[in-house]
Amino acid sequence: MAYDFDLFVIGAGSGGVRAARFAAGFGAKVAVAESRYLGGTCVNVGCVPKKLLVYGAHVADELEQAQGFGWTLGESHFDWGTLIANKNREIERLNGIYHNLLVNSGVTLLQGHARITAAHEVEVDGQRYSAERILIAVGGWPQIPDIPGKELAISSNEAFYLKELPRRILVVGGGYIAVEFAGIFQGLGATTSLLYRGDLFLRGFDGSVRTHLKEELEKRGLDLQFNSDIQRIDRQDDGSLKATLKEGRELLADCIFYATGRRPMLDDLGLENTGVELDERGYIRVDDQYQTTEPSILAIGDVIGRVQLTPVALAEGMAVARRLFKPEQYRPVDYQNIPTAVFSQPPIGTVGLTEEEAVKAGHEVQIFESRFRPMKLTLTQVQEKTLMKLVVDAETDRVLGCHMVGPDAGEIVQGLGIALKAGATKQQFDETIGVHPTAAEEFVTMRTPTR
Repeated sequence: MAYDFDLFVIGAGSGGVRAARFAAGFGAKVAVAESRYLGGTCVNVGCVPKKLLVYGAHVADELEQAQGFGWTLGESHFDWGTLIANKNREIERLNGIYHNLLVNSGVTLLQGHARITAAHEVEVDGQRYSAERILIAVGGWPQIPDIPGKELAISSNEAFYLKELPRRILVVGGGYIAVEFAGIFQGLGATTSLLYRGDLFLRGFDGSVRTHLKEELEKRGLDLQFNSDIQRIDRQDDGSLKATLKEGRELLADCIFYATGRRPMLDDLGLENTGVELDERGYIRVDDQYQTTEPSILAIGDVIGRVQLTPVALAEGMAVARRLFKPEQYRPVDYQNIPTAVFSQPPIGTVGLTEEEAVKAGHEVQIFESRFRPMKLTLTQVQEKTLMKLVVDAETDRVLGCHMVGPDAGEIVQGLGIALKAGATKQQFDETIGVHPTAAEEFVTMRTPTR
């Protein structure tokens, strides 16, 4: 049977755009449907605008430290509206780039809601298209717990478009989004509290990293409230919000921001018209080649619930395009040793196994840890310390994990990710000459195990 398209991609986020562009480049006839914004979560309400806000918040640190370097500054003033307007302009520019990437690669772009009506058929705004294969790349969506007053809270989607900076804000959650936004709001001048129902945030990260970041955030004056959860939210007569906690305490704020998880964006997707199955967590079930339980349909990115990171979705999109249309170039995605960063203040960079994961996996480990005050801060009154940590297999000398909390952590760990991918040993780290004077050289000068 002749189809309208060889591949119909639903979702123009990072993974979908990558798959579509390269499939078209390999000679396939490709369409992409997107109902919201080109570039997906990352470009519009995720990592890109978040990083821009992090840069904005970090300016406060630079102003504080300037005096130690001889600078006398006048009175400073922050304007939230200017930052958001400039951010919006940059996002619009990136939207245009994504549009041009698709169109110039020969992809048919359909801007409307796509709904699957059969195993080989998609409907967009009343028009039906046939496709030999359909790729679902619709991503995720933030979710707020079903509590009384939930409609009074915001998620990360709305946080990027607030009309003004809240004077008092409660950030609820213990993952990286919650930690990052708490740092953003506090850095820009809001009185900020971070509430988390567990004992310590960033579950799954290395224990030393979690503890160190907690200590540094407390130094900065961030109000951390662990083992706390909101039972209900009520609007006060003056317009403020009252959060009643499960233990009975009450907190007042001008904004309550939930970062307590994301769900796959399956709304009105039409999966009931196919044989696609969901896993026990509600994500689309796929095999190692991103094949769903419906032979003609594949899925990648956040909607499959594996590693929910933009570069991973890009790699998955590339893998699908190559396997389908350029099989001689196909390589499976390697999910081991994926470097990642948390743009907290100070930021985290990490790659490989945590100490806890290495021990659980049966490795006899040596731990190398260093805590020091960065050189940049020695002329200032700031007492922030950087943490660097190596997890090493004592038997093979292979470096299993690298972890850092401190300035430029993400930039530094990217290079270390290559080393771990190549199977570097601690001896090879030790024999590498450091770049002096930098913080990064500490990773190749730690000689004595701390335990």
